[in-house]
Amino acid sequence: MRLYTRYQNSAGERVRIVLNLKALAYEYVAIPSLSDAAYMRLNPQRLMPALEVDGHVVTQSLAIIELLEELHPDPPVLPTDPFARGRARAFAAVIAADLHPVTVNRVRRYLAEELGADDAALAAWYRHWARSAFDTLEALLARRERSTRFAYSDAPGLAEACLVPAMRNARRFDCDLSGHPILCAIDEACRALEPFRRAAPESQPDYKPR
Repeated sequence: MRLYTRYQNSAGERVRIVLNLKALAYEYVAIPSLSDAAYMRLNPQRLMPALEVDGHVVTQSLAIIELLEELHPDPPVLPTDPFARGRARAFAAVIAADLHPVTVNRVRRYLAEELGADDAALAAWYRHWARSAFDTLEALLARRERSTRFAYSDAPGLAEACLVPAMRNARRFDCDLSGHPILCAIDEACRALEPFRRAAPESQPDYKPR
């Protein structure tokens, strides 16, 4: 397996976490630029990550994670209960489908270059959408039918693989996370685990301190 990504790519970090949770070996292929011609041939959308398995290429982090779950179901990254599985998928979608698309670098760059947003406006934009997403996620976890160590089970999985990179980004933008104690506790517990530490940006071979 080859994972095409770069260190500061939260969607790629999600996939790295799942690969590590499943103890799957893979080759890390650092993409220096989304305009790289070879990568454009691999992924016409020019977004990261992409996973190559036996010559087959799959893009989009959630699709990749679902593929890994189907190819390597043990250990699972989704709860066994079907309703808990549905809630874990919904939790992940709040981040990957709602928060991530409006806060990524290409969106912020468009706001700055095409619409004239300054740094203060960009920060306000990011914090607004992060707060909206985290408020939703905190409320979803607060109404769980039973308490679990992690979001929807006693082991980390899909929900946490999406949450930890999102929380990392929120800290980068100085978001106030004090109103999200459940999320913060889960994030802290995850970041102490080896699969999450090995997936972190600073643990990647192409990492460059900011």
